[in-house]
Formats: sequence, structure tokens, C-alpha cells
Amino acid sequence: MKINPLIMIGLIVVLLVGSASVFTVDQREKAIVFRLGEIVRTDLAPGLHFKFPFINNVRKFDGRIQTLDSRPERFLTSEKKNVIVDTFVKWKIADVDNFYRAVGGDPRQVDTRLNQFIKEGMRAAFSKQTISELISVGRDKIRIGLVKDMDTLGEGLGINIVDVRIKRIDLPDEVSASVYKRMESERERVARDFRSRGKEAAERIKANADKEGEIILATAYKESQELRGKGDALAAKTYADAYNKDKEFFAFYRSMDAYRKSMGSGNDLIVLEPTSDFFKYFKNQ
Repeated sequence: MKINPLIMIGLIVVLLVGSASVFTVDQREKAIVFRLGEIVRTDLAPGLHFKFPFINNVRKFDGRIQTLDSRPERFLTSEKKNVIVDTFVKWKIADVDNFYRAVGGDPRQVDTRLNQFIKEGMRAAFSKQTISELISVGRDKIRIGLVKDMDTLGEGLGINIVDVRIKRIDLPDEVSASVYKRMESERERVARDFRSRGKEAAERIKANADKEGEIILATAYKESQELRGKGDALAAKTYADAYNKDKEFFAFYRSMDAYRKSMGSGNDLIVLEPTSDFFKYFKNQ
């Protein structure tokens, strides 16, 4: 069975017209429908949509977050010193109609406008900050100020500024050496100050320890002498009491003690007169 060529042509035309009448919008996209070059719709939700072929045309734009990674730039601080600043900006399309009218839907023009605005804002902000302030809290103040100021610019371009970040702040090579040397000198001065304080504290602690040691030794010596004196007094009193109770027995006991101490080893040699009082109790035996 042969198909009529006219029918084939008609089917092809219908398919072409049908395919030209349907388009889809991805959830990651923003779309604009034009009618003979005039914007007629911008509120297209993700999904399948229809248009009049040859009358309407559609342009789609990336609706995801875009990143502008600026090249490092030099700025002067309030101290008239150069710093190299590296930044990036996160943005996305908020109003696709305004976005198209402002920059023709070209993201590169947005990047150019944002880059120029950031440079001017950075130049003004850094001129009011010192290097020390930038290292501590200055960069956060600058970032917050830029985000606030760029919101107005973003509304004019139909975009939303998601974030502005300062990735790093570096000193030029010709400045870094002098800054590092000054920092090294400052750290050395602080180290010397700490060492001198430590030495002073050590001497003070040592002096206090020596003083406490002398006091402890003196107190111990005093107490020992008092105890020794009391012991000698008690011993003398004991000897006196024993002597007074029985003088003859006390003399005998002392003599026996003297014999034991002088002749106890068996190798002692004593040269005395036989009639000496030392041998008095030997005579009585």
C-alpha cells in the first residue's frame, strides 16, 4: 500500500509544528517567552509548556548560584601600604525580566558590573583600615558592608547577591620582608621581657626558699637545744636523786659502769697505782 506523498508531507509538517510548539523548563533554569521580540511571560514554572511556533521564542538562563572569582587586586590601607586582596562573589538570578533588560541576559556583563563595584567598594573600605585591623576584624566589617551595598546593585541587575567573601589578604613581596622582620623583632622583645620576668620571679622564689630554710633550721636547732637542755637537766636530777637515796650504792654503780667501759673489750691496758681509788671495790673483795 502506497502512502500519498501529500499525507507524508502533512504529517511531517504537523510533527515539526508540534515540536516547535512544545518546550520544557528545567528546575535549574529561568525562562522568558518572547512574542515577536517582546517579552510576554517570565513566570514559567519548571515543566512542559506550549508556545505559538514562529511567533513565540524562548530563552533560558541558568538559575543556579553563579560564582565570580575576581583576580587579586592591590589596595591601599589607611597606612598607605599595599595589600593584595583575593575575593569572590556568589549570585543568582532573582528577576529574570529585569536581568534580561539590564544586561541582555549575559552573565559576563553581570560579572563585569559586579567586579567593578567590588573594586570601588574595596578601595574605599581598605583606605579606612589598618593592616592590624584587617587581620583581626576588618575583613568581616568590609564583607558585611559590601553585601549591604551590593544588594541595591543586585536589584538593578535582577540578581540576588548570595555572599561576598575575602579569601585572603596578602602583603606584596617587597613589604612582606620588612613586616616579618618587624614582627620578629617584636616577638623577640616580648620573649626577652618574659625571660626577664621569669628570672626575677625565680630569684624571688629562691630568696624566699632560702629564708624559709634558714628559719626552719634555726627553729629546729632552738627546739633541739631546748630538748637537750631538758634531757640533761632530767638526767642530772635523776643522778642527784639516786645519789641522795644511797650514796654508797651510787658510787658502787658508777664504779661498775666505769669498769665495764674501760675493760669490757679484753684488750685494754690500764697503767694505774694498785692503791688507786679506781680499784677501791677490788680491794674490798
